[in-house]
Amino acid sequence: MKVLKFGGTSVGSPERMKKLVPLIQAPESKIVVLSAMSGTTNSLVEISKALHDGQPEQAKQLIGILEAKYKEVVKALYTKEESLKKGTELIKTHFEFLYSFCLNPFGNKEEKAILAQGELLSTALVHYYLEELGIPSVLLPALNFMRIDDNEEPDLHYIEEHIQKELSRHPSVPVYITQGYICRNMFGEIDNLKRGGSDYTGTLIGAAIHAEEIQIWTDIDGMHNNDPRVVEKTHPVTELSFDEAAELAYFGAKILHPTCVLPAQLRKIPVRLLNTMQPEAKGTLISEKNSGASFTAVAAKDDITAIKIKSGRMLLAYGFLRSVFEVFERYKTPIDMIATSEVAVSLTIDNTRNLKSILTELREIATVDVDSELSIICVVGNFTAEKEGSAFRILQSMKEIPIRMISYGGSEHNVSILVKTSQKKAALVALNNGLF
Repeated sequence: MKVLKFGGTSVGSPERMKKLVPLIQAPESKIVVLSAMSGTTNSLVEISKALHDGQPEQAKQLIGILEAKYKEVVKALYTKEESLKKGTELIKTHFEFLYSFCLNPFGNKEEKAILAQGELLSTALVHYYLEELGIPSVLLPALNFMRIDDNEEPDLHYIEEHIQKELSRHPSVPVYITQGYICRNMFGEIDNLKRGGSDYTGTLIGAAIHAEEIQIWTDIDGMHNNDPRVVEKTHPVTELSFDEAAELAYFGAKILHPTCVLPAQLRKIPVRLLNTMQPEAKGTLISEKNSGASFTAVAAKDDITAIKIKSGRMLLAYGFLRSVFEVFERYKTPIDMIATSEVAVSLTIDNTRNLKSILTELREIATVDVDSELSIICVVGNFTAEKEGSAFRILQSMKEIPIRMISYGGSEHNVSILVKTSQKKAALVALNNGLF
């Protein structure tokens, strides 16, 4: 069995939904994971914000605009009376549910229930369309098997056990359709895998059922060797290892959710990145096999903050770094890059939610400087210790770009360079010219 995940643009209009049919109609059994229609989650976030701000009338207006859009989708998607009736009733039910939030107190729990509506709508709409065409399919409610634990991490054992129960109720069906992104938490409340989490749903399901292959369909033909929005003449990378893909995803390659590689890697299930707009394109295959290239791809991650921690007491103080890292651990703030000298340590973070508290604690043990509006440029390739010249070519390419920090040697697949965000485009272009 294969798992096919389709993103928001792939189901972004009735026309796009119709064009999914040839891609999911192959005879072998498959689970199809769908995101919300493009733009829907943003609209639901706006509605939630209005309710958080105590503006129910504004929320009603926003709900009305979204409802009108979905009514037009139903009219354009279906031709048979029965399908039109089911689609109309679906919209009525879901939007009555949304309007109900305008009458009651609103908090984070209610917001997550609102954000789930996009995927619940898109999957039902596609399921009804397949029914209209006479294509057998079953709607598998993700809320029956997708769950996160008290650390907000997916509970793979639970997912594995409960998705098998769902599948056993409908044996020998060619197409199973389910929602990406949404799940339940350990208390049984509606929750989600955060933005971009539909990719994660796809790979978690693939791992849970030991899928033959996981396909992630988007609107770009695979993972490119550089950011095509910034750099001209980029090209898709044909093959990547799991480690290379994880590095690129974490450091800014938008096609892939940063954590979604891990479940597939755990079960050694290949992941194929494909383009719904060009289904004939080869795309990118992610597997255990290394690309073998000296330089595979470049990605960039924005909104980085650098913290320089300096202390005269650091010399020979073996507990100093532990004290520093414990501060970040207490505030659950991951560190991206780190560089040390005899008397100082510099590191970067991308989550500044608790920055003020972190700085307060760090200043009790050291002098601290903070620098913001930075970007990490990640160069991915084959950088084993025996390989000569890699660092030279990277730095030679960057000779005109001021470098704030560099991390080399922590991974055989990644060299990270910190620059000012204003220099990001110039750095990506320079690396493209110098390495590819």
